[in-house]
Amino acid sequence: MAYPRAEDEILGLRKLFPRVLFPLLFLALLLIGLLGSLWLYRKPAETPSEHEAYIAPQPPSPSRSPRVGLVAGHLGHDSGAVCADGLTEVEVNTTIAREVARRLEALGYTVDVLEEFDERLHGYRAAALLSIHADSCEYINELATGFKVARAQADAVPERSDRLVACLISAYGRSTGLRFHKDSITYDMTDYHAFREIAAETPAAIIEIGFLYLDRDLLTRGRERVVEGIVEGLRCFLEEGR
Repeated sequence: MAYPRAEDEILGLRKLFPRVLFPLLFLALLLIGLLGSLWLYRKPAETPSEHEAYIAPQPPSPSRSPRVGLVAGHLGHDSGAVCADGLTEVEVNTTIAREVARRLEALGYTVDVLEEFDERLHGYRAAALLSIHADSCEYINELATGFKVARAQADAVPERSDRLVACLISAYGRSTGLRFHKDSITYDMTDYHAFREIAAETPAAIIEIGFLYLDRDLLTRGRERVVEGIVEGLRCFLEEGR
């Protein structure tokens, strides 16, 4: 068996060296580059500034759009109280309810304007339900001016409904300047039919916004104050603790 000469071995190594060395150098440089990139990528998360703590990104919270139900008293059923010149309670109630709905929707709430005996009232669920009515259009006496607010006598969520009533009394009285008729709240208000139809967990109230005789000017020409009082009363209740 013949053995290669030393000169031949050296010549062979010299020819092999470039073909092996250059790929190895290329792989080494590529590996160093990758490791450097990983180090730069991880560094901000691993070594936050001493003046600023690292805060992990949080998922966005889901949007909240509380639902509010507004019953326009007598709408779709009858006229309610009727004044001598033909003005009806249902006209006043509906105008006020729709304007309140418009204002609340502009604030981001979802609002249902409901008829007096609306089918949707059965099992109705919302953050709040308010039925809007007006008082008599006949002259009673000089004390027949002002507003009333009440909740169901048998309320499944009395604490929440009481808070709704309190918010409405405060905001409505402040906006309209009318006095609250605490002692003239009737059984028809505390046993209002819709209170028995809605879901038990829905806080609800009924408001008599004023008398169509002595408070007529406010309820028709100055209704912006009426609307403002109702909107602010509902906001007081809906936004507390949010």
